[in-house]
Amino acid sequence: MTYKILLIIALLFFSCTEKKNTSTSLLDFVPKDASLVIKINHLPGLKSELKNNEFLSLLKTNTIYKNVFETIKNIQYLNPKSESLLVFSELGKENFEYLFIVSTADGLYNFDGIKNKSEETFTYENNSIKKYSLEEVAFFTTTIDQTTIISSSRLLLENSIRNTLEPSINLSFKELYKISNTKKSATLFLNTKNSNALFNTILKENSSYSISNFSDWINLDLDIAQDHLNFTGISMANDSLKHFTNLFKNTGARTNTIASFAPLAAETIISYTFDDYGTFAKNQQRYLDRSIPMDTLFNTVEEVGSIFLNGKKAVILKTFGAEKIIKFLEERKKGSSEYQGTEILELNETNFLNEFFNPLVKRFKATYCTILDNAFVFSSEIETLQTIISNYKNGTTFNNTNLYDTANDVLADESNMLFISNADGISNVLKEEFTSSLFNDFKPSTFSKYLFASQLVADDNFYHINTVIQKIEKEDKTNSTSPLFTIQLDNPLLTNPQFVTDYRTNKKEIVVQDKENNLYLISNEGKVLWKKELKGKVQGDIQQVDIYKNGRLQLAFTTHNQFLIIDRNGNDVPPFNKTFEGGNLNPLAIFDYDGRKDYRFVITQGQKVFMYNNKLNDVKGFKYSKAEQPIIAAPQHFRIQNKDYLVFQLADGTLKILNRVGDERIKVSEKIDFSTNGVHLYNDKFSTTDKKGILFQIDDKGNIGKTNLILNKEHGMDASNKHLVLMNDNVLKIGDHAIELDLGVYSRPKIFFIRDKMFVSVSTIQNQKIYLFDSQGQSISNFPVFGTSTIDLSDMDNDKKLEVVAKDMDNSLIVYKIY
Repeated sequence: MTYKILLIIALLFFSCTEKKNTSTSLLDFVPKDASLVIKINHLPGLKSELKNNEFLSLLKTNTIYKNVFETIKNIQYLNPKSESLLVFSELGKENFEYLFIVSTADGLYNFDGIKNKSEETFTYENNSIKKYSLEEVAFFTTTIDQTTIISSSRLLLENSIRNTLEPSINLSFKELYKISNTKKSATLFLNTKNSNALFNTILKENSSYSISNFSDWINLDLDIAQDHLNFTGISMANDSLKHFTNLFKNTGARTNTIASFAPLAAETIISYTFDDYGTFAKNQQRYLDRSIPMDTLFNTVEEVGSIFLNGKKAVILKTFGAEKIIKFLEERKKGSSEYQGTEILELNETNFLNEFFNPLVKRFKATYCTILDNAFVFSSEIETLQTIISNYKNGTTFNNTNLYDTANDVLADESNMLFISNADGISNVLKEEFTSSLFNDFKPSTFSKYLFASQLVADDNFYHINTVIQKIEKEDKTNSTSPLFTIQLDNPLLTNPQFVTDYRTNKKEIVVQDKENNLYLISNEGKVLWKKELKGKVQGDIQQVDIYKNGRLQLAFTTHNQFLIIDRNGNDVPPFNKTFEGGNLNPLAIFDYDGRKDYRFVITQGQKVFMYNNKLNDVKGFKYSKAEQPIIAAPQHFRIQNKDYLVFQLADGTLKILNRVGDERIKVSEKIDFSTNGVHLYNDKFSTTDKKGILFQIDDKGNIGKTNLILNKEHGMDASNKHLVLMNDNVLKIGDHAIELDLGVYSRPKIFFIRDKMFVSVSTIQNQKIYLFDSQGQSISNFPVFGTSTIDLSDMDNDKKLEVVAKDMDNSLIVYKIY
């Protein structure tokens, strides 16, 4: 729960003022209803720390940051020589003013260089009050018994004067004040009862966060360096009051293990532990005002955790005995399925976690459940459980991240409450619980190099708190690959998923078709953006074009009997919705000879060849409208030394190589019993294999070179101009590098070039494995991974890390991230 105040605390001390040595008599001037007190031990040091902290420097454009700075702007004109207090109190609804309290000293005010300055004097309760107006901003000040009090509000100052007549200092506050660390530059004191209004100004009306329910008083010593903000201290909670921290009273902390179950890409993990469920249940009973004791069903639970992933939530119960819980779940089983050898239960009762573990778990539907070792994992969506299972089996879990390693260096090994998050996780909290202005000010990309963490450890009659914002500067670990998300569709998949570009963000999205011929566009967060019913199966890959030459990309493809272009919203782009009687179309070929987006759309049907321009008009002058034999694959376009070559494979083994207008450019004198591997430009030669494994290479003069590669009939081949990749039985050959894989039936290899680096992938549907290698035949870390199709590979979200998309189960796809 302390993380709920994490960001706000960080915004409240950026610009304070100065320092050093006084006594606790300063407390006599603190209003009884103060919301926040900042004891400044050494103001010059604090100013320097705040000025040089990298995280705070990123907040300078933040609206709250600027507003707080403006509120206490005049403190910059003060030069205290001793310990001082900066106090915030509410005057009127959600209107906060400050007091600055310090021992009087010569040279306290420094008004040098101020041009617009005025001064007035008042009297209140026999005390002289001065009003200074500096650069049109006013503050009020008085001196009582060698103590100077400065305030943004005359009323607050007068209240403080009256308070000195009968000082009333909260005993908890006084005790915390005494034990605060005087070697730190500052210490924060929060009166949680009075602080609610302070946080209500930035919380949504329906927010579940209430700091007043957390404890009575909190003190936090500040440790500020260039790369971190660290707040350590203690919290005190009255036993007779309803405080969240008292849920862990008299319970020992345990090692938090949720990170070992959370996926590598999780945004946030939260863990609650206790060494005795019975004690926790009694504390919970008091907290919830329950008269009936809770059942002992979960008395073997020692940790309750939450995982936040892709905006979804999973809840984990870690136990040292599972028999009772398994029986409980079996009695509520609605159905079950298997994923990667692990059973997933679907439950017909979904509210029980809220009942048994309130307030640690709220508003959560436990629709699905799985068991990983000694932990029960629940989620509202089956895809979330599948992602957790995949990562757990791959060993790509949150405890292997640099973020977690960095947090481990600054956090205790055991805690009753633990919160660790990256910037995306904090952004999600802000979106759900805080005002839009605060959420809009926080850009996760700006803070992507920071971790946010907080923990609480119960002790005798108080609680240790440790909260940190830390720059992640650990060295990158060895590359790893982790399942990012899975998504289930309405029906089994018909085509292999592939990446396409969102022209608005230049990031990638996913297109795939199911067996009911529905075409889906899916965001890079795993959300279905739209579903469009087609009349047939998409032939080959979907390609993207900019038909209007305005930067907006469309999807172009053929089905069995249609040529279609649709926009990013799934709408047909007129006039590109053309039906071909008799069907049997090959995949669409698109030629852009000079890169000017003057597209030539080539559709082949049997022996027929149709070539259209950007307006779906026939291209005049193209002569090859009918082939000598049926065309067996999509035509291809190659360019060699500024010459264009159009390549057609015919059913009788003829390889036609034509020029732009359809005349024969190269005559191939020999027929080839084509394999299914297509034609590639390799070493500036048109290269293909036959069914006997012979490599045919035709140069620009029509000369034919043949190499017997000794391949089986079902071999696979891919090539670039400088690279040849072959798959034969279970041996993958990348140039001169031969890799022997497990026995199985493998897909044709596929070459990818991304940022001048080559990758090669093959898949075995039989063994449900996907392999990925670099150009030297070295396996990418954590491969092979689970999958049931060939892959597409790209940097999906422009973070310089690659993603892989493939079929998962019959009706789902999976995205992996390569770190």
